[in-house]
Amino acid sequence: MRKIIKSLQLSHILIFILLQLVLSVNAQSTRNLKEELEKIPGVMVFTMKSDPMFSESYELFFTQPVDHNNPDGEKFTQRVLLGHVGFDRPTVAVIEGYSIYTDKAGEITKFLNANQITIEHRFFADSRPDSIPWNYLTIKQAAADHHEIISELKKIYEKKWVSTGISKGGQATIYHRRFYPSDVDVSVPYVAPLNFSDEDERYYSFLKTVGTPECRKKIYNYQLILFQNKAKLMPMIKQMAKTRNYSFSMGIDRAFDLSVLEYSFSFWQWCGSCALIPDRTAILDDIYQHYIYVNPISFFEDSDIKHNLPFYYQALTEIGMYGYEIGPFKKYLKDTTNITFEFNLPEGVEEVTYNYEAMHDINQWIQTEGNYMLYIYGKNDAYFATAVEPSKNTNAVRMVNPKGCHTTRIETFPDNMKKEIYKILQDWMSEKPQTLNQVSGGSSDVMFEVF
Repeated sequence: MRKIIKSLQLSHILIFILLQLVLSVNAQSTRNLKEELEKIPGVMVFTMKSDPMFSESYELFFTQPVDHNNPDGEKFTQRVLLGHVGFDRPTVAVIEGYSIYTDKAGEITKFLNANQITIEHRFFADSRPDSIPWNYLTIKQAAADHHEIISELKKIYEKKWVSTGISKGGQATIYHRRFYPSDVDVSVPYVAPLNFSDEDERYYSFLKTVGTPECRKKIYNYQLILFQNKAKLMPMIKQMAKTRNYSFSMGIDRAFDLSVLEYSFSFWQWCGSCALIPDRTAILDDIYQHYIYVNPISFFEDSDIKHNLPFYYQALTEIGMYGYEIGPFKKYLKDTTNITFEFNLPEGVEEVTYNYEAMHDINQWIQTEGNYMLYIYGKNDAYFATAVEPSKNTNAVRMVNPKGCHTTRIETFPDNMKKEIYKILQDWMSEKPQTLNQVSGGSSDVMFEVF
């Protein structure tokens, strides 16, 4: 008799579980995502085609205040892409540092089988007012943008959230997490520098030590070759510029000089090959072809500078930058001091003051409260010079690809390290929400990095 009762009880439990599953599936299938999105105040919703991973994709435009301290003041619209997998799935917030460059699913999105939102940074591309009020381009204002968007979409997607971004997007990911730590459960910034000055001298030290002495010598000699052959190279460069409709307000001669100084940084940033650097036996065409391949002069071209003006403004006011050390090349330059990027200030902005407190505040938070932060870096990336160094007071993890550069992604790591990264991410996402958001400084978890 007892066996029969237990059997009946088990049957009732199984029926209850199955009923809950059916109800859950029905609830998922009856929800209309577009209608829910259209109910968000001040949002325009457009259906779009995107990555086939997503069953539905939308382009959204959120109405944002230029100044979050004055929500009734001037407004602008901010572009967001949304890829839907399921209401029962986690969501990845891709925080761009510039414009949105792709609607494809990122590697974390694929790994978690997650929904994905991609947020364009304020004052870039389609996310800007008619006239940019530069004084409102701050890390706090941008973080508030991200907070407003994520807060609204969390009402639709109630499972766990991950924020991520690459390079300047990685920086913005850190800043958002610092000011709104409970918006997401886990953050994965990629190749994100933490600069403490508009001319952070750690870059100079890095460029003098990265790689092998032989490779650094080849880089320096090639820069000398470029300067020494400037007169012969300029006709080729001018013809290329004419063909591509380039314009240089600074003058093409000045752009060439700056691009030669940029070469060493660009070489390490983009995984340059030491074996391919031309030496003094190379013919002129080989010298030229390597130059335009590794370090295109377009970095100093008017349209490129115009596109990146918001970045330069932020670099010179809060988020920092590198400069060009002129000492080894004084013979070829008229400059008397190291060169910084003030020449790229927006029109009408005559002078700016760098706010040293901004990044020191970020670093203080990283060291004391920056939990569930998974930092991804490439050891040879020039931007690794100013990489985040988390402390043992948090459970943050820094993973460094031993052969990586600025193109470092999780999938580019050696297999054993890749597995470790995904395991950390999976473990963190499996923890209970209250555990995720209530870790205090002094966590027993130890920060480590793998080289």
